[in-house]
Amino acid sequence: MMTPRCAPCEIKECRSGKDCFAAADRDRPLYEDGRIGRLHKSASAIEARHYCKEPRLREVILFAEELGCRRVGLAFCIGLASEAQVIEEILSRRFDVVSVCCKTSGIAKKTVGLERINTSNDEEVMCNPAGQAELLNEAGTDLNILCGLCVGHDAIFGMTSKAPVTTLIVKDRVLAHNPIGAVYSQYIRKRLLAGSEG
Repeated sequence: MMTPRCAPCEIKECRSGKDCFAAADRDRPLYEDGRIGRLHKSASAIEARHYCKEPRLREVILFAEELGCRRVGLAFCIGLASEAQVIEEILSRRFDVVSVCCKTSGIAKKTVGLERINTSNDEEVMCNPAGQAELLNEAGTDLNILCGLCVGHDAIFGMTSKAPVTTLIVKDRVLAHNPIGAVYSQYIRKRLLAGSEG
């Protein structure tokens, strides 16, 4: 099998049904699985009914409703606590919401040998994405929503969560939580393409 490199492809014939990697027969049964099939059917329904009509927050709500969710988890970064409060208020009109801050359990970074942002602060508390997911697992959430977890912490959360995970906000402290801005800004893009960190 060829190694996929779809990003630089100029044609994208897959959109017209071409099976470039001869994988359709392998992939189709993945969507017959109860859990994946149900999620995909619901996601496709939201895309078909609301394409270019609703903002992401509304799509998340519609997706959760389509799945029949009663209890949703909101895993948020403390830096987005104000936003999480508004999001919880909106979600709670339709669902039982369980929200968990990234600093849950208050574990000091030094106790587990982690680098600190402020080396003079021995009490700097680590983010706890696995703990966030475990609290939501214990709460029995049907769907978990990520609200600005750090790069890598979102991966840990996804690995630990028993419920499906969808992302509402991706953290980008430099670009106002709009990471695609790095691609759209010619200045940042040039710097990244040059491999420059400065």
